Amino acid sequence: MPHYDYLCDACGYEFELFQSITAAVKRKCPKCGKLKLRRLIGPGAAIMFKGSGFYQTDYRSESYKKGAKAAKEAKEAKRKSKEKGKEKSKKKT
Repeated sequence: MPHYDYLCDACGYEFELFQSITAAVKRKCPKCGKLKLRRLIGPGAAIMFKGSGFYQTDYRSESYKKGAKAAKEAKEAKRKSKEKGKEKSKKKT
């Protein structure tokens, strides 16, 4: 549930109120009772990330990175050998 900051223009009373987003804006000051209360515009909510990582794939181990690199190189070598095989078959015809 969000919190809102309110300020009374009549008496200067400032307070924080937790209320639903759909709740009506308060107009009457709880301290002096006058209808001079206004809701202040706040800086917004901050997003806080805590912990050692947010996705399992963000911080892979060195052994995983080496294995992935080797697999990529093997795939590339296989693709190149296929291309060479196609070139040889074109030269024979």
